[in-house]
Amino acid sequence: MTMNDSHGGHSGHRPHLAVTTLAALGIVFGDIGTSPLYAFRECFSGHHGAPIDPRNLVGAASLIVWSLILVVSVKYLFVILKLDNKGEGGILALSTLIRGAVRARGGQDPRKILLFGLAGAALIYADGMLTPAISVLSAVEGLSVSAPGLADSTVPLAVLILAGLFSIQKFGTGNVGKLFGPVVLLWFGSLGLLGIGALWHHPQVLMALSPWEGISFLVREWSHAFPLLAAVFLAVTGGEALYADLGHFGTKPIQVGWFSVVLPALVLNYLGQAALLTADPSAIRSPFFLMAPDVMQLPLTILATGAAIIASQALISGAFSLTTQAVQLGCLSRVRIHYTSEHSMGQVYVPVVNHILAAACILLVITFKTSAALASAYGIAISLTMAITSFLFFFAAREVWGWSVAKAGLMTFGFMVLDGAFLAANALKIWPSGWLPLLIAAVVMSFMLVWIWGRRRLYARILRDSLPIQDLLNDLHRGKIHRVSGTAIYMSGKGLQVPTALLHNLKHNQVLHERVVLLHVMTLDQPRANPSEMLEYEDLGDGVHRATLRFGFAETPDVPTALKLRMPESARFQPGKATYFLGRETYGITKKASFADRVRLSLFAAMARNASSATAYFQLPPGRVVELGGQITL
Repeated sequence: MTMNDSHGGHSGHRPHLAVTTLAALGIVFGDIGTSPLYAFRECFSGHHGAPIDPRNLVGAASLIVWSLILVVSVKYLFVILKLDNKGEGGILALSTLIRGAVRARGGQDPRKILLFGLAGAALIYADGMLTPAISVLSAVEGLSVSAPGLADSTVPLAVLILAGLFSIQKFGTGNVGKLFGPVVLLWFGSLGLLGIGALWHHPQVLMALSPWEGISFLVREWSHAFPLLAAVFLAVTGGEALYADLGHFGTKPIQVGWFSVVLPALVLNYLGQAALLTADPSAIRSPFFLMAPDVMQLPLTILATGAAIIASQALISGAFSLTTQAVQLGCLSRVRIHYTSEHSMGQVYVPVVNHILAAACILLVITFKTSAALASAYGIAISLTMAITSFLFFFAAREVWGWSVAKAGLMTFGFMVLDGAFLAANALKIWPSGWLPLLIAAVVMSFMLVWIWGRRRLYARILRDSLPIQDLLNDLHRGKIHRVSGTAIYMSGKGLQVPTALLHNLKHNQVLHERVVLLHVMTLDQPRANPSEMLEYEDLGDGVHRATLRFGFAETPDVPTALKLRMPESARFQPGKATYFLGRETYGITKKASFADRVRLSLFAAMARNASSATAYFQLPPGRVVELGGQITL
């Protein structure tokens, strides 16, 4: 039973939905749930902030409430979440879904769609560096309210928490994750209660539920309109995470969690902050924490820190999953990936990504020092990602759902009006510090594009120099090649050529095993392969077999297990006695290459050298692997 099958109307399914919804609260809504720590404050802070008066406070709260309704509820919950790639969500899954739909209709593969998916993925990496930093820093800043004597310890404490958070990643998040749901439920309950307490004294703030208040606020404060929208956008930055985490829970638990817990709590809290500032404009220094009674401010700071850690964990786990998908799709070089759960293949730990994120987050905290300063760099990356998602929606609606150009265009136009306004507002942040996440995203995307380009060039070169399989079969049939007992598995490309490792073996050892399997491992544009389609097998004669293993982009490519389960009995395949032959190429650069190509080829060669071994990636038994090297001039 898939997650989407488990939310029918029968009473027997309700406990399961309740448990899944509680788990979704902890993983999916952490980012958007910590936005009240800083989003409303930013509307009235700094030299761009609007004047604090009762009408403006109601107007800002109205803009935030209606942004949550239109962007998160309407765009993501009701529309985008329905575009799942066999259960998986996220911008990379969306781009592969569109490409798969086009190819299924017999169309030409729209490679440009992948570029938008890669751009969105690169921007999410940049966001993954900023979100933990701003979330933890804004939570710890509650100490300046609850324990003023510790105010100077904010930065060291934030660094300590982030260092601890990244250091425990290698143990997996499965056990810690069980606590996430209840903690975040307590957090959202606290958000709602704080808001109700403040609203009790100033119920006139409920006028913010009218969209007209937000519109009139923008018109009235037109000189502050763009900076205001950039601050308002901070309240919806977690919207893209709802889509990215779709594969963990399915649509129904996310929708139930949002409408029953998260949206009411967020709305009440933002209205409560407006009510507090109506009574005491000086509370703008920390409106979230000052809503609480003095005796509750320290416990609230501790709870906020816990919620910020959980929000950070969701983004860190998302970066690990995104890296795994990008490697599987051939967009990044192989990296070491540890699977931290025997039961959930989605729980992975990627050391190199963890180290980079940890260093970046700690450096950001030390450099910017306050959440207000970090907010000036935050938002531009995720607003661009949301705009790309809306752009891709048009093609998905046309290719996957079969909508007309007019219908898809009208819906996309509505999304782009919202996303365009937020993107234009956040563009003002590019200077002095908004360029940072854009630079990070550009570097990440450059690495991905170089890797894709280099692989294509490498494959073309191997194809040009390789021997057709039929020539090998002819020599075997004539008895020209000496055979030895045993089974050899050669990892090969998707063509009809003899693998380079096999040619090296013949050249140096001048023998071939009695059973040879030419194995191609293929990644599909869907998260999981259908068991019936996982293996394609062909007996070429003279003891040579050709096999293609298919894995989904969210699956673990466990080659020995897949061969053991899928190879036909006629192949007499014995996994314990098979030897795996891999090519281990070094790369030279032709003198004819242009300067730009030489730079790209040097980077590609460096990435290939530092890639993790195919033995670990395909989970091959190390004692039965033979690597044969050679140099290829690109």
